[in-house]
Amino acid sequence: MTHPTVLDVTARIIERSRKTRGAYMERMGRARDHGVARAHLGCSNLAHATAGMPADVKDTLTRNDVPNLGIVTAFNDMLSAHQPFERFPKLIKQAADEIGATAQVAGGVPAMCDGVTQGEPGMELSLFSRDVIALSAGVALSHNCFDAAVFLGMCDKIAPGLVIAAASFGHIPAIFLPAGPMPSGLSNDKKAETRQRFAAGEIGREELLKAEMESYHSPGICTFYGTANTNQMLMEVMGLHLPGASFANPGQDIRDGLTQEGAKRVLSLTAQGDNYTPTCEILSERAFVNGVVGLHATGGSTNLAIHLVAMARAAGVILTWQDISDLSHVTPLIAKVYPNGLRDVNHFYAAGGLQYIIGELLSAGLMQDDVRTVAGDGLSRYTQEPKFIDGGIVWEEGARTGIDEGILRTVANPFQATGGLTQLTGNLGTAVIKSSAVKPEHRIIEAPAKVFHSQEAVKAAFKAGDLYEDFICVLRFQGPQANGMPELHSLTPLLGVLQGKGHKVALVTDGRMSGASGKIPSAIHLSPEAKSGGAIACVRDGDIIRLDAEAGTLSTTADLASRTPAVPDLSENETGIGRELFQTFRASVGPAAEGASIFFGEGTV
Repeated sequence: MTHPTVLDVTARIIERSRKTRGAYMERMGRARDHGVARAHLGCSNLAHATAGMPADVKDTLTRNDVPNLGIVTAFNDMLSAHQPFERFPKLIKQAADEIGATAQVAGGVPAMCDGVTQGEPGMELSLFSRDVIALSAGVALSHNCFDAAVFLGMCDKIAPGLVIAAASFGHIPAIFLPAGPMPSGLSNDKKAETRQRFAAGEIGREELLKAEMESYHSPGICTFYGTANTNQMLMEVMGLHLPGASFANPGQDIRDGLTQEGAKRVLSLTAQGDNYTPTCEILSERAFVNGVVGLHATGGSTNLAIHLVAMARAAGVILTWQDISDLSHVTPLIAKVYPNGLRDVNHFYAAGGLQYIIGELLSAGLMQDDVRTVAGDGLSRYTQEPKFIDGGIVWEEGARTGIDEGILRTVANPFQATGGLTQLTGNLGTAVIKSSAVKPEHRIIEAPAKVFHSQEAVKAAFKAGDLYEDFICVLRFQGPQANGMPELHSLTPLLGVLQGKGHKVALVTDGRMSGASGKIPSAIHLSPEAKSGGAIACVRDGDIIRLDAEAGTLSTTADLASRTPAVPDLSENETGIGRELFQTFRASVGPAAEGASIFFGEGTV
């Protein structure tokens, strides 16, 4: 029996989205009724689309009864998570050929690594890259030669951008084929300790670099449960992956088997067959609610509070932070993966992984089985796990009990009674906090503000010894309109040093923290942002701020209404490292609470 709150939240999303979802589905219906896209191309157009293909494939492509699969790839070999995709098109084309279909690489999309740009000017392009990826994928598929699409992209902004594109082409089936996480390297607790020791000046750069190289050491997604791995959870829970596809390591037989099985599966879902399953029907209101529940139950990334809203709006679904917060209140945290715990996603996968999580949440009525997926109708299909047997993929019933209570728990005996993300509201605006990563004794902080306008200013104050006291770090003008809303993860080690010395510290910002945000209480994504005149622009040094993650409040006793908002010089954020190319994005982006997107501003979908 489905939990009453889950039903209520789903019902209000459906009602709120009735007009926009209806208009979206009508558009998808018109595109579907247009028939096989290649059939409407002129002879010259079709000749251009097939000219580069082998002769046998070229002949097949001219037939309208044979499905053609468009591959959209984020391959590059600088990003460990995307390096394995170099091999995928060949595997996909082989799989298509085996069932008499065809496949073409439709185009590539950019993929940047927040781990590389963290604390650097390039990070100011990171969030905007999501919408660039959606635009690039839209260009790739605009040739209109494809009956289904496969998306190869995993990390922080890549998967959400690709989902936005998949929703825009929602009249055709789509599947996401992941490459999986790298094998485990240096333990996460040792890595965190080394970073803090470096921040405190106890070790040098050589020792820090050695630890980092041991942590990030081979192809695959980074092994902590940050945004990238939260994306993989989300793609599976929402039915865009095959069951059990998320966390097998790159280069294994099972990974190649899942890639080829996924290609065959999505080709079986086209309008030419008897099992037509367009992406628009998978991206339903219930699917997004299931995704939010999965986010809370696993302690996933705070970035998804922004991305889920934007992805939903691309499918005509209006999801709000209030919906996300209300589901958090009834969803227990039943997974503990770094940074919430010490174990990484490989340990999570071995202990039972998503098959256990989905089975447990379905049994408790917290997830809804009544959804469509690439694997068929019903989320219960995703309690099965894949095995590579005799050269092919077979599915067996997954774990119904976790083998390590340090990683997985039951709904009846969770790590904590509520989910990993909490909405904060008050006279400073609306923010979110990853409460699952913060120890209970640090979840309520009341202290005077210290106001900064850049990460560099915070770091300088730390080095000068000015922060060794109880305080709340207010870092403003970090929102999407100001400078693209960079992640501020590079502040975590130094704030951790202060907390470790017994000081009560917290961060309040209109910027973002990575999915790896850790033990420091951080009120992030604060909306309205300072650049648009939000209350945070009126805060001054010494104002008493109270961050209460238990009550869900963020407020100050200061009389902000009597003050004039600060207006700093932001020209340094407008040029260099490509930033001058994104002025239009900064000028047109919507608020964080509505997805921080150039596509979906306030009041639009």
